[in-house]
Amino acid sequence: MLTNRKKKTVVKEHGSHDTDTGSMPVQIGLLSKQIAELAQHLKGHPKDNHSRRGLLKMVGKRRRLLKYLEKHDEKAYKTLIKKLDL
Repeated sequence: MLTNRKKKTVVKEHGSHDTDTGSMPVQIGLLSKQIAELAQHLKGHPKDNHSRRGLLKMVGKRRRLLKYLEKHDEKAYKTLIKKLDL
């Protein structure tokens, strides 16, 4: 789970202003951070199937958001992909 401090750093990094929590880059950045933390958890707990299912749902949601962003704003999509190393 992401702490408020981690969320604020992601919002500052990807958002257009400090309270920007709904834009596509911020949502994708937050999901990417959650996915990374959950993947780290699953390395230590390989039989945690409930968390694995949550991870797969998050990856699918991030994929859909990225597809939407690519379709509607290709420039923002390319810069976000570079920032996140996806």
